[in-house]
Amino acid sequence: MADNLSDTLKKLKITAVDRTEDSLEGCLDCLLQALAQNNMETSEKIQESGILQLFASLLIPQSSCTAKVANIIAEVAKNEFMRTPCVDAGLISPLVQLLNSKDQEVLLQTGRALGNICYDSHEGRSAVDQAGGAQIVIDHLRSLCSITDPANEKLLTVFCGMLMNYSNENDSLQAQLINMGVIPTLVKLLGIHCQNAALTEMCLVAFGNLAELESSKEQFASTNIAEELVKLFKKQIEHDKKEMIFEVLAPLAENDAIKLQLVEAGLVECLLEIVQQKVDSDKEDDIAELKTASDLMVLLLLGDESMQKLFEGGKGNVFQRVLSWIPSNNHQLQLAGALAIANFARNDGNCIHMVDNGIVEKLMDLLDRHVEDGNVTVQHAALSALRNLAIPVINKAKMLSAGVTEAVLKFLKSEMPPVQFKLLGTLRMLIDAQEAAEQLGKNVKLVERLVEWCEAKDHAGVMGESNRLLSALIRHSKSKDVIKTIVQSGGIKHLVTMATSEHVIMQNEALVALALIAALELGTAEKDLESAKLVQILHRLLADERSAPEIKYNSMVLICALMGSECLHKEVQDLAFLDVVSKLRSHENKSVAQQASLTEQRLTVES
Repeated sequence: MADNLSDTLKKLKITAVDRTEDSLEGCLDCLLQALAQNNMETSEKIQESGILQLFASLLIPQSSCTAKVANIIAEVAKNEFMRTPCVDAGLISPLVQLLNSKDQEVLLQTGRALGNICYDSHEGRSAVDQAGGAQIVIDHLRSLCSITDPANEKLLTVFCGMLMNYSNENDSLQAQLINMGVIPTLVKLLGIHCQNAALTEMCLVAFGNLAELESSKEQFASTNIAEELVKLFKKQIEHDKKEMIFEVLAPLAENDAIKLQLVEAGLVECLLEIVQQKVDSDKEDDIAELKTASDLMVLLLLGDESMQKLFEGGKGNVFQRVLSWIPSNNHQLQLAGALAIANFARNDGNCIHMVDNGIVEKLMDLLDRHVEDGNVTVQHAALSALRNLAIPVINKAKMLSAGVTEAVLKFLKSEMPPVQFKLLGTLRMLIDAQEAAEQLGKNVKLVERLVEWCEAKDHAGVMGESNRLLSALIRHSKSKDVIKTIVQSGGIKHLVTMATSEHVIMQNEALVALALIAALELGTAEKDLESAKLVQILHRLLADERSAPEIKYNSMVLICALMGSECLHKEVQDLAFLDVVSKLRSHENKSVAQQASLTEQRLTVES
């Protein structure tokens, strides 16, 4: 075998120069046979012999041996170590030229050769790019798209594979293919050749690659991809095939227009059917399929139009089926059900309808099942849903009387920041009413936990929400008892720090809460206000030209309220507030200018 191969390679060197077609063909057949028996060893011999350079001259359109030469290149390029040598031997340019051939076998072997050279090879892709190979292949796909005989389908499969190897995990080459219009062509191919498993699979892998790119989504949205994928999905029985389609659907469904198209094409019904079939199975594949289907369902509900279409005024079959997931014993379905409700709860009308129809009780029951050693993702999802449902004013009292605060407070001991964050958000949404704010504000355990979380520097969201809830308890309750509880728990310094937040809304909430503290319980809070350096901070906020008008206004209101404390009054005098305040009398905002005059009078009288 080895001797034969060496003889063949020597002979090939001579016949390649003489171009005697018969003996050339015999040598090529020997090489193909050797490659079929031991591809790697034969490829190494070919490389050592230097014959690769000769192949470039053999790749000529009019020769009867051309297809065999391309086939040999395709076979050797299956080996990673041969791809760069193929590029260095100057094979790419003549191969790309052969893409203009009318001979189907030449096209097939050339497509294979280019595809294999491009596989995982930067040099290969670069050379094909420079030679303009991609555009010719796309043009072929376009012109051959409608022909359904087996030989043509094989060629289409090879061309799709070549484009995939050419662009896989390379954003700029994928973008190039998208600009060349490959997406509508591939979608058309999928529609026409959906009976051909190999070609269908190749199209799906190509879609999976391209769909990751943001720029592809618009092109996909302008085709009937949703309809084709759903049609294909309905035919699948094997788990692997469904999984492949799911991998394309997930990135595509991130686009709102495609979400709606998928809903209209009937994907949701397919997903609900999968859930129903797999819910009680403990097979690994079935569990994976259930998760993928329910996750995709939640993703479809993230689009406003697709969500509203499926809600159908709360009467829709889909909405009802999703509701039934919440009391299920399957954690994945509980999670998907709660997330789906959170997504449905994105406008007031839906929220009001759901609260009136008992959804709150279902969510509270779900939370109850996850208090002790519960599933964190389910806790987080159920709290998210409750928080969204609490946004419309009309729902707050109903949810309070249903016992939502008690249900939520059970999670105060949670050490999971995502759960803490949603818990805080839900409570903050619920306490617009004075009575609720007073009841919660006197809950020492809650206030102490809030003060602790105000120092959660590793979790900015939890820290911000804790500060905002502390401030809201004071602002909505206007209660001396609440203020005393917060002072005793060490919360004042956090409210003072909050007044320096980079978010105007948080600064403002802090200043209003501090003004109420100064008006209602100054004696109790003055030491903490002094040690937190509130007066210095107010001076800084008033002197800073970047401070928003409402910040300046509320800072002056607070200064006036602090004058009742001897030690704070002295600090105000020492810092020469009059200079800063008098400048603000000419402020462009009328409310600020008026408050500046009042504050100036107060400071002058008190000095």
